[in-house]
Amino acid sequence: MQIRHLEIANFRKLLSVRVDLSSKTTLLVGANNSGKSSAMLALRRFLVSKASAFRILDLTLSHFPTIDEIGRDWEKATASSALPNAGDWAKWLPMLDIWVSAQQGELHYLRDLIPNFAWKGGLVGMRFRLEPKDIGTLYTDYRSERARVESLEAEIARTGEIGNKLLRLWPANLTDYLNRRLATFFTVRWYRLDPGLLTAPNQTTRMAAPQALSPVAQPLEQNPLSGLIRVHEINAQRGFGEAAPEDDHEESMPRSSRKLSEQLRAYYRRHLDPGDSPDISDLAALRAIEAAQDAFDTRLTTSFEPALQEVEGLGYPGSSDPKIKVATRLAATDGMNHEAAVLFELDSVGGAPGAPPLRLPETSNGLGYQNLISMIFRLMSFRDEWLRKYKASEQITDAGIEPIHLVLIEEPEAHLHVQVQQVFVKHAYHVLRRDKLLETYPNLSTQLIVSSHSSHVAHEVDYECLRYFRRLPAGMSGISIPVSTVANLSLVFGEGSQTKEFVTRYLRAQHADVFFADAIILVEGAAERIVLPHFIRAHFKFLDQCYITVLDIGGSHAHRLRPLIDALGVVTLVITDLDAGKNLSAVPVQRDAQQRSNNPTLRHWMKRLEKPASVDNLLDLSDTAKAHQIDELFAVRVAYQTPVDVMLPKTGQTIKALPNTFEDSLVLTNADHFAQKTGRGLLRKFSKALNDSDSPAALGKKLFDALRDGDKAEFALNVLGDPDFPSLQMPAYMSEGLAWLEGKLVKKQKEILVVPPSAVELSE
Repeated sequence: MQIRHLEIANFRKLLSVRVDLSSKTTLLVGANNSGKSSAMLALRRFLVSKASAFRILDLTLSHFPTIDEIGRDWEKATASSALPNAGDWAKWLPMLDIWVSAQQGELHYLRDLIPNFAWKGGLVGMRFRLEPKDIGTLYTDYRSERARVESLEAEIARTGEIGNKLLRLWPANLTDYLNRRLATFFTVRWYRLDPGLLTAPNQTTRMAAPQALSPVAQPLEQNPLSGLIRVHEINAQRGFGEAAPEDDHEESMPRSSRKLSEQLRAYYRRHLDPGDSPDISDLAALRAIEAAQDAFDTRLTTSFEPALQEVEGLGYPGSSDPKIKVATRLAATDGMNHEAAVLFELDSVGGAPGAPPLRLPETSNGLGYQNLISMIFRLMSFRDEWLRKYKASEQITDAGIEPIHLVLIEEPEAHLHVQVQQVFVKHAYHVLRRDKLLETYPNLSTQLIVSSHSSHVAHEVDYECLRYFRRLPAGMSGISIPVSTVANLSLVFGEGSQTKEFVTRYLRAQHADVFFADAIILVEGAAERIVLPHFIRAHFKFLDQCYITVLDIGGSHAHRLRPLIDALGVVTLVITDLDAGKNLSAVPVQRDAQQRSNNPTLRHWMKRLEKPASVDNLLDLSDTAKAHQIDELFAVRVAYQTPVDVMLPKTGQTIKALPNTFEDSLVLTNADHFAQKTGRGLLRKFSKALNDSDSPAALGKKLFDALRDGDKAEFALNVLGDPDFPSLQMPAYMSEGLAWLEGKLVKKQKEILVVPPSAVELSE
């Protein structure tokens, strides 16, 4: 039995999304403010917290006008009007749908969730919805409060008591009213869902379509999670390094962990205490505790004897009164109930023989280690609590254990070093499953949901387990506020795709930060990868402040990333090479020579042209035609070499040179600079080509020959090391592409579509 889908609606930025869960670990990724935290908070609100934890701002803001309209209708109603129908609220009530796959032999776990008597196994669904406890009471109380406000406002207007000063009285409208009274009048109720009505998200908008409840649907009498799913969470606010309040003596595992000593003490008390139902292995410890207690009692009796005799000299206790006896009571857990219960031992050199080791308290150690140890112990505690692994328990079967253990971890990377982030996310699931009982009963399943901003965490999780949250600006898809959508990346390439295998291997070997980027730039090779960030820093200040991922993918493979880029919806600039060729052989660029581009990226991404691989067509292509606008926010543009005006030193004539790669385009754009260079390698060859050529064809041939066996990476490093590098001009094709990208990100940053969707001009 496993959870297959979660559908969240009307909760903060999540107007309507589906999150498909993998069988083990599901990682929620996406750029900042994309909705990952909203998804984790929704799960916490519905599955862990009490209904009173909900606040009015947990509702999607686009529904506020609708709520206020309901309030105005209530105010207009007469005393004899019928009570409003609670079903009218269903379109904006926050809800969470959980879809679980089960087999017919697991009927006893499902209780009221079985859709009909013909059910033979498959999906069952349950809905958690925040709704009014009693619509009539809510209606009456709101009308009463608004009547009070209107009466007071009328009195103020009549007397002019506050003059022209504007006074806002509560409640001004229904949302203002619910801001204070939501917890009082609302609760979470549960409903059975029909698997036959489960609908896939919209292919275009990726918005989920939760099924509508029947007007006569009745809530379940008890929480369907009871006996079915056990939920534990580690939220992002872990507060390491902060001391707990002095009066905080809570005995159970704290929800928000404070000190490692408290967590270890709680774990020891609940799962390891030898005084709780001891077995043979505990006897030695208990004997030691009893011997220490006897010795301490003897010492106490001797120490208190003078004081007790002095008390007896006052006439108490008398001969018939009970005698005073001082005794101790030591428990196994007392040894950890102090500030130094957890110490970190240091290695030292030159210490005296037999000297005690050097130790520091837990607060003196790094926050990363505290966080790592804390989370591991929390996971161990979650596992043992789910399996009822207490010292007093003799549990040896799966009886009474929920078949699904759902664990939520929010931003585990906080305070963790990069390598530790990778180690933790790789082993977290295994910690939750490391118990012999789970080997005996494989029907007990564990599912882990992790939200993260870390590319290093994403790097260690299987590609099929990633769920990408994409933020949409206000005005997109007819929605008045910024919202989010979710993409299941396991569905991007289909089954058995070689492209999928390549992309997976490439991202694991190179970068996983594409899942957190504001924009992506794909470049042809090492030279562009080295030089481009410096050009951006010097010429595009706004882009330099954005979170941009630059991937060195090469023209022969960049097109393979297109399905992933389409799924992410991240604005992308592809900086590639013209790669002119004839009869499949690379040649210098020439016009009217029936040349075609050998670059697979240009052939695959420019299919809109009648002859997309024709060099003549590519050279004449307008800037607008090089971009593909997919939606109001997402677009892809290709940038490749364009003609450059160059003055030949040998003839003094200005020619129209045709570059073929980044290197010769940079050289031609800065011909005066490179013609004076005398270095070695490509620098020397480029200088010689510029000074010796007397025609465009001769110059193109010399540059082409130099690049065939030249070291491009060495050339890029030499360019960077040149003292005159800040004065170099960027090749026009790169500058135009980056200017296009900057314009897209400026628009995206505003979180609102300035131009109505109907006015957006698509390139197709």
